[in-house]
Amino acid sequence: MRRYLFGLGAALALLLGACMQSPPPPSSADTCTPTATGQGFKTQGLEASWTLPQGLGDFSAPHVPGELLVAGEGLSPQALSVRVQGVEPLRRLRGGSLLVRVPPGEERAKAEALLRAGARWVQPNYLYFPLRIPSDPLYRLQQKSQLNGLVGLEGAWDYSTGDANLIVAVVDTGYLLHQDLSSRWYLPPGVNLDVADGDPDPTDDTPSARDTQNPFSHGLAVASVLGAETDNRQFMAGVTWHGRLLPLKVARLADGSITTADIKDAVDLAVQQGAKVINISLGRLRQDSELEQSLRQARSQGVVLVAAAGNDGVDGVLYPASSPAVIAVGSVNNSKAKSKFSNCGPELDLVAPGEGVTVLFPNDDDGQASGTSFASPMVAGVVALYMSKYASERKAWPSPDQVYQCLTATAEDLGPPGHDTGYGFGLVRADRVMTDTTSCFP
Repeated sequence: MRRYLFGLGAALALLLGACMQSPPPPSSADTCTPTATGQGFKTQGLEASWTLPQGLGDFSAPHVPGELLVAGEGLSPQALSVRVQGVEPLRRLRGGSLLVRVPPGEERAKAEALLRAGARWVQPNYLYFPLRIPSDPLYRLQQKSQLNGLVGLEGAWDYSTGDANLIVAVVDTGYLLHQDLSSRWYLPPGVNLDVADGDPDPTDDTPSARDTQNPFSHGLAVASVLGAETDNRQFMAGVTWHGRLLPLKVARLADGSITTADIKDAVDLAVQQGAKVINISLGRLRQDSELEQSLRQARSQGVVLVAAAGNDGVDGVLYPASSPAVIAVGSVNNSKAKSKFSNCGPELDLVAPGEGVTVLFPNDDDGQASGTSFASPMVAGVVALYMSKYASERKAWPSPDQVYQCLTATAEDLGPPGHDTGYGFGLVRADRVMTDTTSCFP
């Protein structure tokens, strides 16, 4: 049975909390207009020396009640407990910051007390949201019209279908077994791939995936765009045919909530496990200093990060796509026009098909879904193909700067000439990426 989903709006999900599987209906308004920026390539030189700012984070943004992230040199859990009453250390994150529990409703007051006690930076444990919302079904689209007609993948596959050893991390709601994807999952033993719940099993057990009537796994759908088993006479084609998909589950079992602490740990874990590409089809409205530190460190170690720009049809690329460490991806339809739901902003780098994208559903099903959540893994997949071909020829992985230069320089310019806020540098073109001898294979 083929089913359909329409993926819209992290910002619309900001107040969903534990009911994120039943969001309000999306707005059809498109209030952002692509405008030329006049800028050259986005500066992506990410200084490994970047550090957290000093002070307090944004306490008006949606966050986990009663949880704070605390950074400060030499600050031990014991010292925190002694210095500030009502602060309970929960765990130390891989980057060194502490996740602590405080009385709900007293987050800001306790944060100020922690600063006085010697902390350098204190912020809430922000909430992130998968960028999709169920809506009316879309008519069936042929994959070929998108993957080849728009992105040019048939020409690219003549040069590379992926490197069997390249690891792409999918930071999302988890994984599910499926006839057309199971051989691609990479599950290293003894590693807590379920970052949110702290266990080795990253199976998507969120409320949406457990829905007995209309189950949907955001993580499975995103991963299927990246790497569904291809040329096997079953279901769909993925952008990559070979390589390992590392599922890092950042959505909690109880309510599906996704937080700063878990995404940060997942990014750090992906680097530790040797991932070369990380896809993050999640977002929130403002920058997150704690997560930014991990994103920059990952990029400084040669990892390419790709994220969805957001699905509210407004000016303002969501975070982490807006980070200079990340390739920000918006959505176009099959006519190469900006999707009405796709966010605009000067941080936008590329666009890819994001409407009526063929994806895998739970229970060995498949269907259609829309949103920048599904445009992002198309770009991440092209990144993986390029890195695979480059490594096979040059015996070394290209740097994130090289990847960025290659993809943006070969993109098909859409909208106002040059870089603009609605299309970035344009539509990703896998065929050009594989054959360009100026920016990709000089």
